[in-house]
Amino acid sequence: MSYPRLFGTDGVRGIVNEFLTPENVLRLTLAIASYFGPGSRIIVGRDARAGNDFITHIVIGGLLASGIKVYYAGLTPTPALQYYIKSTGGFDGGIMITASHNPPQYSGIKVIASDGVELHREGEKEIEKIYHERRFRRVPWKQLSNDYAKVDDVNEHYIRGVVDLVDIDKIRSRNFRVVLDGANNVPSLTSPKILKHLGVKLITINTELSHIPNREPEPTPENLVYTSSIVRSMKADFGVAHDGDGDRAIFIDGKGRVLSGDRTAILLCKHIIEYRRDKGPKRVVTAVSSSMLVEEVLSKYGVEVVWTRVGSITIARTMMKMGAIAGFEENGGFMYPPHHYVRDGGMAIALMLEYLSYIRKSLTELIDELPSRHIVKTKVPIRSREEAAKVVNKLKELYSKSRIIDIDGVKIIERDYWILVRPSGTEPILRVFVEASNEQQANNILNNVLKFIREVLGR
Repeated sequence: MSYPRLFGTDGVRGIVNEFLTPENVLRLTLAIASYFGPGSRIIVGRDARAGNDFITHIVIGGLLASGIKVYYAGLTPTPALQYYIKSTGGFDGGIMITASHNPPQYSGIKVIASDGVELHREGEKEIEKIYHERRFRRVPWKQLSNDYAKVDDVNEHYIRGVVDLVDIDKIRSRNFRVVLDGANNVPSLTSPKILKHLGVKLITINTELSHIPNREPEPTPENLVYTSSIVRSMKADFGVAHDGDGDRAIFIDGKGRVLSGDRTAILLCKHIIEYRRDKGPKRVVTAVSSSMLVEEVLSKYGVEVVWTRVGSITIARTMMKMGAIAGFEENGGFMYPPHHYVRDGGMAIALMLEYLSYIRKSLTELIDELPSRHIVKTKVPIRSREEAAKVVNKLKELYSKSRIIDIDGVKIIERDYWILVRPSGTEPILRVFVEASNEQQANNILNNVLKFIREVLGR
């Protein structure tokens, strides 16, 4: 029997006190606890979003009621909690309370496996089954140990892990000036310290924790207009902006241009190949939402590009299975295996500083050296997954003579442009991407695609 999905591409998310009510949070926690089983050691972290105080208390209470040994990390970025789980080896899993890039009214729950990577889809399905069937594993009152402890060193442990992987002296010698936008959330607790350890002259904005952030948590060009202006006015080498839980880093060059995550990932991959020379197969793993520029540029270095469905879990598990020098998403999530197989904004910043130190060119120069492409993105509200499937199928019919990748929505590849239309795993929307040789061409194609989608949906 199949059940309605709870987990999207990256955890369970919903609007606080609409879907994420106290009742639903407890029910989900009991399902997670039942999956891991009594006696398991689970570490819990959270970000600064509205509602996370009550959600945290319910999660901890539900775990304890199920005979789980609970360790509380407090306010911490997702990659910091994941690195702690992986590097200490002392936990059966973790729960991160966050909605990452979603709007402020959302929160969510990410379930982390004992290796520090988000739980695989099979585990998510089992939790969903327990949730819907209410097959909760309860323990007799005599077995309730009230085993609860606070863990205070998660953030510092993570900072050391990042800094120790890069050439500190080389970076310090360059006296970089960097603007950091902390999204008014937990990356503000770690990224400033990482940059200070690396000798960076730091200008910070949005680093005060608040459940009402000064900008939307998703680091898009539209949300980073002010941040870009600060990069230009302060004559910084570059700027970097996080999402709410710090697993993304979106870079802004010295001209104030907000750079897509796949373009900066190409640079980081070149750094790994040319300077770090890490062992392992010359392979990168990325989602279909990334630019075809990835293949065009990295193939010249003998790098194989493996395309996957969108979602960090899929990319991470594919990397672990096949081996790779890096994995990434166009949204700014970069995974560096010597540190961890997870998206990590702090690690991406440190690697970028190291690359700029070695190559002795500016980020602006490096971006300008890449082939010119223009990408546009938008979102189309949908009412159901059936609507999404209808749009995807009609597009496949329309472009039946084109090269198509349909592992996640539909990606249509033409000689000088590509289109991707896929349902979001976290919101009731279709995500639409178009990349072309120039802005006018990209916008024209996007408008045609949107017109077609509206016709299919009858709107």
